[in-house]
Amino acid sequence: MKTQTTFDDIEALVGPATPHFAFQIRARVRELIAGLPADDPVRRFGEAQIGLLDDLGYASSKAADDAPEEPRTRIGWDEIPSSAPVSRPLPRAG
Repeated sequence: MKTQTTFDDIEALVGPATPHFAFQIRARVRELIAGLPADDPVRRFGEAQIGLLDDLGYASSKAADDAPEEPRTRIGWDEIPSSAPVSRPLPRAG
């Protein structure tokens, strides 16, 4: 018997998400909320987290808006720039 999906179920998946696995986790969250009514608060939370995961898939960091970014003067920045926080992900192709 399947139990009701909770906020904690979604947070357990999304909380430790990294850019490398964002799209896979997004698919799992979609599965978790698929059977919930449109007005269910857990479904709405899951949909918001799906949006975060979509942005995270095109980012290099899950850093919050108020977290300090890596300075562009950091050694090696010219060779491997890596600043695309989830609040400003890289542009999507096509």
